Amino acid sequence: MKKLKIGRITGYAFLALLFLLFLSIAYIIFILPGIPIPDLKVQITPERVARGKYLANHVTACVDCHSTRDWSKFSGPMLSGTEGKGGEKFGHEMGLPGDFYSTNLTPYVLSGWSDGEIYRAIVNGVGKGNRPLFPVMPYQYYRNLGAEDVYSIIAYIRTFPSIASTTPLSKADFPVNIIMHTFPQPAQAVIIPRKSDTLGYGKYLVNTAACKDCHTPFVKNRLDEKMAFAGGRDFKMPNGIILSSNITPDIETGIGAWTKQRFVARFKVFDLSHYNPPNLETTDMVTVMPWTMYAGMDTTDLEAIFAYLKTLRPIRHSMTLWTPSK
Repeated sequence: MKKLKIGRITGYAFLALLFLLFLSIAYIIFILPGIPIPDLKVQITPERVARGKYLANHVTACVDCHSTRDWSKFSGPMLSGTEGKGGEKFGHEMGLPGDFYSTNLTPYVLSGWSDGEIYRAIVNGVGKGNRPLFPVMPYQYYRNLGAEDVYSIIAYIRTFPSIASTTPLSKADFPVNIIMHTFPQPAQAVIIPRKSDTLGYGKYLVNTAACKDCHTPFVKNRLDEKMAFAGGRDFKMPNGIILSSNITPDIETGIGAWTKQRFVARFKVFDLSHYNPPNLETTDMVTVMPWTMYAGMDTTDLEAIFAYLKTLRPIRHSMTLWTPSK
């Protein structure tokens, strides 16, 4: 009898735990992210559009992922006339847990979005209908943008001409499709540092450009914070694997021996006003770094980024940046 009672109690406990697990999963799927849509109407001014255009094209590089890139040329420059079209795929072939597509940011889609919904998508990573976005869009960095810069990006996006293009539905693999409901977090809008505060503004720009996201090794589905900015994140390309560079101030393997002028020149050489991206041969190195977009950054902004990067902890990390497919 006693064994029977113990068996029943164990069974009830198991059912109770199963029920709690079911409730937890249901809560995650149907309630989270649960971040409210801000009541927001962005006033579109020439100043905001200009600032938003600068940020979206040359710092946050929103246009880079939400347009069509020409991967037959070095650095995959954006194809003219596809600004905001969306549809770029980030999938299993890149080592990601699913197939994710950038959203069409033109009025063809966003005319049905409020400014508050766009704001929430940028800084919280929550799309239409409380849908969590996979952090291939670096909203974990954008949540620390100054509110005025987000307003400017929204104002600029609203000026895009409509492009009729339907984007496939993004799909995450199990269990990521459940776990990613917990990724979006409340925004932590900051006061935008003055440009005269070189280090503070440089740090802000490094966050805004999500430099750490690409220049940190990705281990067991997360960034290795001990190696932040030390490079080595791998990107699987059709003809090989490219690793990101070490941008810590290590003398031998990073940018410790670089001058400010060399750092700025590294970007400006790809300015499309004088640079024509070459066609690639099948064995040529392919990089995901959108050099032609970052080349449009103001020189003073690049100098501020360099000044901040030079304050980071130097990490020695030597690697082979490009390995072509066999």
